[in-house]
This record gives sequence, structure tokens and C-alpha cells, in this order.
Amino acid sequence: MKIANVDLGYRPVSLAPMEDVTDPSFRLICREMGAASVYTEFVSAEALIRDIKSTTRKLAINDAERPVAIQIYGRDSDAMVEAAKIVEQAGPDILDINFGCPVKKVAGKGAGAGMLRDIPKMLDITRNVVKAVSVPVTVKTRLGWDCENKVITDLGPRLQDCGIKALTVHGRTRSQMYTGQADWTLIGELKADPGMEIPVIGNGDITTPEGAALAFDKYGVDGIMIGRGAIGAPWIFKEVREYLEIGEYHPLPDAVKFDILRRQIRESIDRIDEYRGILHIRRHLAATPLFKGIPNFRETRIKLLRADTEKDLFNLLDYIAETFFGGEVVDKN
Repeated sequence: MKIANVDLGYRPVSLAPMEDVTDPSFRLICREMGAASVYTEFVSAEALIRDIKSTTRKLAINDAERPVAIQIYGRDSDAMVEAAKIVEQAGPDILDINFGCPVKKVAGKGAGAGMLRDIPKMLDITRNVVKAVSVPVTVKTRLGWDCENKVITDLGPRLQDCGIKALTVHGRTRSQMYTGQADWTLIGELKADPGMEIPVIGNGDITTPEGAALAFDKYGVDGIMIGRGAIGAPWIFKEVREYLEIGEYHPLPDAVKFDILRRQIRESIDRIDEYRGILHIRRHLAATPLFKGIPNFRETRIKLLRADTEKDLFNLLDYIAETFFGGEVVDKN
């Protein structure tokens, strides 16, 4: 699958953009684990234009994580164009437009998935951004605003006509947020449309290698994105890649998974500071499937999520590995 001149290979599986999750460290780990491409946290066009430092820092990418996309969002066409030009200078392989974020502070103000209530404006922004930059432009959106307005099969070709090079669709409406089950039916219908010449990428509820294979086989998508299924489990990309290639996969040893979590903790602390770095990484520790189903784990889990120093956190991980997994930990440093 190619997005313009960016070759992602056959049946690519990419890391979806997620706020407070897809930082540089996590993106690089996911690439090392087999992600075909990675996406930054979304970037506010208005904040970027105002040179807000917390926003401009999100533009930092390095060659080791390529191919990498920077995603922007906003509701004003001029601001989106100006932001796109700034993003282009950061050197991403792809510029992605977020028309899918459902959270109130974004969609409620008309940006992100809020654009699904103003399709003409969405198309205008898309056309203008495509014209403003030379980097390939893609779009990520949802099925529609709500269950009565699932517009994606009509919207997809119209976005294609604006000049985008790929379209990613999350199989939920904005009103669903992240509840219920993702519906890939309309994603499959969009892909089957003979008028769709650009790649169609599916997103939503891919948490297993088997689920990834089903998405390709049943719905015919060109690629898939994994979002929440990768939080606390970047090794999912290795497992999915193996399953797609040989029909089976070999899970990493638990000790190696512990080592990956330790690396995430260290790099989060190094990037920010000890206190905020630990706060940032707690989402991964809370979500990791490594600790799912462990009996009598509640008290230990609470301690893990309350630890506020690197030493305490690493000591707890060592305790968990030795007590609940019965094996040697890889790295106690």
C-alpha cells in the first residue's frame, strides 16, 4: 500500500494518533515492534500558529520512526492552512487532518468529528490544505455524526476529490465516542466502491492478531490502524505482523514485555521529568494486558498506579514479575 510515494508495504498495520499516548518514545517502540507507520498526537492549528510551546514540541520527529505522520485539527480554513505549512517544515512523511476526534472540547467546538456536521466546511478545509503543501495529505474521520447520519460512503469519494492520498475511517459515529463495538460494515462498503482509488484504512477495536486478519479478509481494507489496543502493549504490532505473514504468532516472553514497560518509564521521565513522566506513563501501566486476569492483584495494582518515583515504580515491577509471574526479570537497573 502506498500513500503517494510513501510505501507502507503489503497489509500495513499502523499506530493510530492518540493524545497523551503517541509521544516520540512510544512511536519509536511501536516502529521497532513492526508498526508500518506512526502518527503523532494531534496538533491544534490555533495553538501551533500562536507558537504555544507544548504544541510545537509535538512536531519533534526523528528519522528512526519514519514513516511518520503529523496530525492537525482545527475549524478555521485559514488557520489550518497556516498550520499545515508550519507542519510541513517539520519534515513529516504525511500530514493527516483530524476529522474524527469525538471529545467535547474538540468536536463541541466544531473541530475534529465536529466537522461531520458541516461537510462543506470539511471539504473546503481539506482542499485548501492539500493545495497549500507538497507533503501527502490524508484524512482520519468517523462513520458520521450519529447513527441517523452515517455519511462515510458518500463522504469518502468527496474527500478523495479534494486531493487526499488516503482515508482512515474509525468504525463509530461521534455520538458513540468509544462505546459499543466498532462497525466495519460501512468501511467495507466504502472500500468496495469502484470510485475509491486511494487507500482506505480501517480503525476500531483491533486488539488481537486474529482481529487484524479478519479486518483485511472480510472488509478488504488496504491497511488498518491500531489505537487503544497498543496502549501498554506495543508488542501487538509484532504479533499482528507475524500472524498476517505466517498465520501464527509467537508472543514475547513476559520478561521482555516487562523490559519494554521499563523502557517506556525511563524514556518518559527523561523526556519530561520524574513526576510528570510517571503521570504520563500510568495510562500504559493501567491498560497493559500483561496484568490482566492476575488473581488478587487489586492491591498491587493500586500501589503501581500510585507510585510517584522511578525507584518505587521499578521495585514494584520487579515484585510483580517475581511474585505473579515466577520468572526472572530482565533488567533490575
